[in-house]
Amino acid sequence: MFETTYFPKAKKIWHMGEFLDWSDSMIHSQSHVIHYGNSVFEGIRAYKTSDGTAVFRLQDHIDRFFVSAEVLGMEVPFSNEEIIQIVIEVMKENKLESAYIRPLLFYSYGNLGLVPKASPVELVVSAWEWGAYLGEKAETGVNVCILPWKRIHHSQFNMKAKLGGLYTLSTIGGIYARNKGYDEGLYLNIEGRVSEGPGENLFIVKNGVLITNDVTESVLRGITRESILTIAEDQGISTSINPITKQDLFQADEVFFCGTAVEITSVVKVADESVPEEEREEYTIGSGKKGPVTERLTKIYHEIVCGKVPQYASWLTDVK
Repeated sequence: MFETTYFPKAKKIWHMGEFLDWSDSMIHSQSHVIHYGNSVFEGIRAYKTSDGTAVFRLQDHIDRFFVSAEVLGMEVPFSNEEIIQIVIEVMKENKLESAYIRPLLFYSYGNLGLVPKASPVELVVSAWEWGAYLGEKAETGVNVCILPWKRIHHSQFNMKAKLGGLYTLSTIGGIYARNKGYDEGLYLNIEGRVSEGPGENLFIVKNGVLITNDVTESVLRGITRESILTIAEDQGISTSINPITKQDLFQADEVFFCGTAVEITSVVKVADESVPEEEREEYTIGSGKKGPVTERLTKIYHEIVCGKVPQYASWLTDVK
């Protein structure tokens, strides 16, 4: 029996053409994905609007889903349009007004050689109600530490892809940060510049300019990240895509994480744990509180995802 303590309101999971009770779903212990992490996934959010429930940037997420599958050599057993409809059906079946949605493609039971020549690709789509990813502090700002390990390098694979196995590194970083008493970790890249969080892109604000880094700095080209860049430009906020050094981070007026799960969450303190044998230094970002640019972007972002800004209506897919 699988409890739903951490999956509020989850009732049904879609697996290869049928709905299963959440507690009845299972994968064989010798499935390829369990041993090698050979999966791809998306994290998508749906929000309650005045016209009902809508999924934010669903088409963009499923497009990236297919890019990820191609990177892992997967033949997807469903079309782009079919998966979009499956997501909608999962929302309806679970009667969710707002939700976090997780499509997952994986190599299943067949063989256990590194090449999954006899392991078919299967699709699971699930959804549940999920609040602030970084907890209550997401409202006021979180404390992070720079991790002692470097982010995987952009030269090693297509940084657009969300590959399940690579998130083992994110788990290691997240556990380390929390064991040290921080809310989240932050990776540097091989070159020693700021990369991203275990599951979040990063923005800084300096002298009114919104700055983020690119895939050449070993970051995922996140959909929320690209949404924020578009929103900022539409709002008349200057933007720049450039490398970010540790000093840029420490001296920033504002810093925030962004991503589907974390949405927009201000970073108010940073500790440098990148060289564990050296004395740790801690830095307060700006005033130590959520800054005005972050506040402004958070407000307009939530208005957009809740369907209150007609200009961005094309980013929303109705669940009807």
